[in-house]
Amino acid sequence: MALDKNQIELDLKSALSEIANTKNFDSLKQVKIDHLGDKSPLARANQSLGSLDAKDRSDFGKFIGDARSQVNEAFRKKTEELESERDVQVLQTERVDVTLAKPRTLEGGLHPLTILTNEISDLFIGLGYNVAEGPELESEWLNFDALNIPADHPARSMQDTFFIEPLEAKLVLRTHTSPVQIRTMLTQKPPIYVICPGKTYRADELDATHTPVFHQVEGLVVDENITMADLKGTLDYFAKSIFGNDVKTRLRPSFFPFTEPSAEVDIFFNGRWIEWGGCGMVNEKVLIACGVDVKKFSGFAFGMGLERTLMVKHGITDMHDIVEGDVRFSQSFGVGKK
Repeated sequence: MALDKNQIELDLKSALSEIANTKNFDSLKQVKIDHLGDKSPLARANQSLGSLDAKDRSDFGKFIGDARSQVNEAFRKKTEELESERDVQVLQTERVDVTLAKPRTLEGGLHPLTILTNEISDLFIGLGYNVAEGPELESEWLNFDALNIPADHPARSMQDTFFIEPLEAKLVLRTHTSPVQIRTMLTQKPPIYVICPGKTYRADELDATHTPVFHQVEGLVVDENITMADLKGTLDYFAKSIFGNDVKTRLRPSFFPFTEPSAEVDIFFNGRWIEWGGCGMVNEKVLIACGVDVKKFSGFAFGMGLERTLMVKHGITDMHDIVEGDVRFSQSFGVGKK
């Protein structure tokens, strides 16, 4: 092609005009192809320099080079301008108004049963007790035999206990946390002061007052010269700490294979007597099975259902409220509110 400075100037003006009038990156991309690409007028003019003699080649070369430099500089400035506009737009459209109230989402929290468990644990830790835990899948020997519960006892039937197959394995889902007491006595020497909170299982239908999965807290003391008076004093202190100073306790004679003598613990709360749990002096057969010297040591044990304790303390009348996970139940205890 024949080179013409007037045409080159026209091509330069056209390029600068289109770059200046470009409004977005998509258009700028096309402008770059049209005026800076290999097939652009200025590029083709540059490619034609080889057909000129040396004198004209130098003159046109400088002229074309200057034109291309102006286009490149205009393109660079336009790119910076569009980038700046884009950044401002992003700041406007994606900004966060920190003055707005945060979303009203519910906060997480502990279940009221867990709160009660922690309260009881803290109470007994303050008395010098330790908190002991054990597996929920337990051996039949620890759950029954070591506790002096005979093989023909009703609690050992499949109607009351969840047995794990194969039955020859002699494994059960623990029916109480008493196996933790046995494990403690087998691994520790007296004096022993422990409480054993945890989840337990029995073959009950879920109704207003029963659930197949429930929670207990049991206490065990083994030391020299332990008597029923120590047990009664401990239960009085326990009850007043949970239900208030006006609560009264009484012991009614009862029978449990693992304690002798045994008693039911009642509390006088809100104008009536309510059964709270069971207790007694640890049966000597249980102490002997755990290797405790019964000539030197004696002990007491007690156990309460945590669901029952929670229901009595807060006037809950239906077990479903505790186990079904309705957040409104927890909110009534101040848990999970916003």
